[in-house]
Amino acid sequence: MADVNSSLQQDITSSPGADSLFGLADAPAGVRYLASFAMTAFATAVAVGVDSQVAIPNISLIFVVPVILGAVGLGLGPSLSSAILGALAYNFFLTEPRHTLIVDDPANIWAIGLLFVVGLIVSGVAFTSRRRAIEAALLRRQATMLQTYSRDVAGIDNAKAIVSITCHTLAALFQVPVVVILVLDGKVVSVEKVGDVALQEAEIEAAQSSLATGLVVSAGIYPALTSRFDFWPVKTTAGGARAAIGLAFDPEERPAAPSTSVDIVGRFLALALDRQHFRHARP
Repeated sequence: MADVNSSLQQDITSSPGADSLFGLADAPAGVRYLASFAMTAFATAVAVGVDSQVAIPNISLIFVVPVILGAVGLGLGPSLSSAILGALAYNFFLTEPRHTLIVDDPANIWAIGLLFVVGLIVSGVAFTSRRRAIEAALLRRQATMLQTYSRDVAGIDNAKAIVSITCHTLAALFQVPVVVILVLDGKVVSVEKVGDVALQEAEIEAAQSSLATGLVVSAGIYPALTSRFDFWPVKTTAGGARAAIGLAFDPEERPAAPSTSVDIVGRFLALALDRQHFRHARP
């Protein structure tokens, strides 16, 4: 039991993008923009150094590299910043007249404009590819965790341990505070939670409302106007305790379809609770 909860706790603190380039994907915006500026400055130094030694066609492509690296490791904003800075640096340091933003040759105007457009396109493509890769990695991680959860729940003969693993699994899946409330004959008999949050009376009432109606009760919506948790009812077939699963999402970071994973966990929890009820009701 301790080993299971320990591994799940590691998943709670992990992030699907934690291994991103430079480890700056989750850094403050100022740090990421500073990193994009530093990469563009380095590319400028390389381009100016090479151009001073030998004439290379299409040397402007050097400025595409920070755009790609920024989109992969820093985010869309810093990547677009690198595209803009790269076009300006190419104009200032590598087109005549040098060290000014004035352009004499119309061909250079097209070159600068093309560099900027290429930077925008590459930035968007690289950022989209990285986001899809992260989403795919997240789905694989969730599938693995659900498989582990189903195996662990099937092998445990203790209701409290089952509920505890359920809480830790959901917390690892969504990285939000989680509560599982067991209700028997209309009375709360057990409350298991993960996360630094204290339940309020309004949230207990929201959980009971979810069980009474068999519907999902969303936070901030009637009848759970003051509840911080969304509650899902766990439908058991036996006459034992029923459960309500609550997740406290940040309204600005709420996942698109949380019910899919919650319903899967809820069904395994319902089977485990029914198994416990029949086992203890056996004469």
